[in-house]
Amino acid sequence: MPLHSYEPRQGHRLPHDPFNAIVGPRPIGWISSISSSGVLNLAPYSFFNAFNYVPPIVGFASVGRKDSLNNIEATGEFVWNLASEPLAEAMNQSCAAVGPEVNEFELAGLTTEPSHLVRPPRVQASLVTMECRCTQIVQLQTAQGTQVPTWLVLGEVVKVHIDEQLLQDGIYQTAAGKPLLRGGGPGDYFTISEAGKFVMRRPT
Repeated sequence: MPLHSYEPRQGHRLPHDPFNAIVGPRPIGWISSISSSGVLNLAPYSFFNAFNYVPPIVGFASVGRKDSLNNIEATGEFVWNLASEPLAEAMNQSCAAVGPEVNEFELAGLTTEPSHLVRPPRVQASLVTMECRCTQIVQLQTAQGTQVPTWLVLGEVVKVHIDEQLLQDGIYQTAAGKPLLRGGGPGDYFTISEAGKFVMRRPT
C-alpha cells in the first residue's frame, strides 16, 4: 500500500503535523497549582497520562516553561482535575495565554474547592480530582543528548476524590465521567461512550 513516510527533523510535508493526531486521543491533564506568593493557576495539558500503580504516579509535559511548571518547582504540589464534556468551555478558557498574575479559575468562571493534603485547590465542578506531590521534573532531550525546552512533571497521587455517581457497585465507570480527550489539528477533541466499550481479558 502507498505510504507517506518522513523524517520529523526534515518536516512532515503535510498541512498539519500528524504526530498529535496519531498519538491520540490523549487524556487531558487539567492541572491546578499555586505560586509561592499564593496566585492560583489552572491549565490544561494534552501530554498527560498515568505511569505507575503503586504508588500511583501521574505526569504531564510542559512544552515551554509555563506557570504550572514554575509553580510546581517552587511548591512541589499540584492537583489533576478531570476535564469532562460539560466543562469543555471552561477548560478551553483556562488555556488562554495570560500572565502569571492571572487566576484562571476566575478567568474560566470556576469555583475552587480546598484540597485536603496539598495547597492548590481543586475544581469544584470536576467529578474526579487527584491531589499530587511532585516526585520528579525531567527536562527532555534529543537522541543526541541535546536538551529541548520541554519538561516532564511527575507526581505521586496522595489523595483521590471521586463523585459517587461514577461508581457502580464500587467500580469506576470511565464513560460516565465523560472525559475530554485531545485529538490532532488545531482544536480536535473527542469523548467516549459506553457504546464504544468492549472487554478483552489478558491471556493466562
